[in-house]
Amino acid sequence: MNILVTGANGQLGREMRLIAQAPPYHFIFTDVVEAEGVETTLLDITSLEAVKQLVKAHDIHCIVNCAAYTNVDKAESDEAFCRVLNAEAPRNLAEAMKEVNGLLIHISTDYVFGGDPYNIPCREDQKGTPTGAYGRTKLEGEKYIQATGCDYVILRTAWLYSEYGKNFVKTMLNLTATKPQLKVVFDQAGTPTYAYDLAKAIQTILQDYTAETPTSGYSKTGIYHFSNEGVCSWYDFTKAIAAMAGQTQCDIQPCHSNEFPSPVKRPAYSVLDKTKIKETFGIRIPYWTDSLKICINHLKNA
Repeated sequence: MNILVTGANGQLGREMRLIAQAPPYHFIFTDVVEAEGVETTLLDITSLEAVKQLVKAHDIHCIVNCAAYTNVDKAESDEAFCRVLNAEAPRNLAEAMKEVNGLLIHISTDYVFGGDPYNIPCREDQKGTPTGAYGRTKLEGEKYIQATGCDYVILRTAWLYSEYGKNFVKTMLNLTATKPQLKVVFDQAGTPTYAYDLAKAIQTILQDYTAETPTSGYSKTGIYHFSNEGVCSWYDFTKAIAAMAGQTQCDIQPCHSNEFPSPVKRPAYSVLDKTKIKETFGIRIPYWTDSLKICINHLKNA
């Protein structure tokens, strides 16, 4: 099976490159820019024609869309371009897969929630109530994909981090090593997600899709939630990062969100219910601190 990965030089894309080393799939890794040390096919997913041409040229059976506009604050003043990347581009990918009876695996976000007060984990069929441009455009992207009628698996995830690129874990490792004191919000709760664990879940879905070889639609088409197990605040997350890295000199203090003014209101509680993906695909999901420990050990030994 030939698989096209978009956003291949981002956090999740780089982890997809790791799982791609296992047969029997043939991966085409695409991005809008090249990255040092990895082979990249240039592709602008905002162009439907460019997507269709590449799908045809490489006989693509599945697209894994790791590309997105993810700067939550900047999205408030750049919503038009954010919509192009997060809503219109996924529709292009979906239309390309519909044309060849292929599968689109698309990464979405917990930010589709947040407008209503929740105190239990969010389920897939729960109404989306985004509070900002990023969440709105990601929710629009989901609806566009569904409207094409293609086979799809939409994976909503949260608080993604890895050894690659810029992310919360790497930022906090730097700050707790260099600052005598740090304030971190404690009134936003969610679950960190190690990008490698998400990539492994995608691998399981690809294996299931290959085994089913659908001729009249993939039976497991739908929206699923994936993050690591457990719940924490950004404050708890930071405390764990510092402790695992052996950085005890920084005084980490909890604070309220309103102490850090932002152009967008972030979800106060966006824990994702993962029952559906675990039952449908038989996936066992690691606890968030176990995966964090693996990532930090990799960073320390790099």
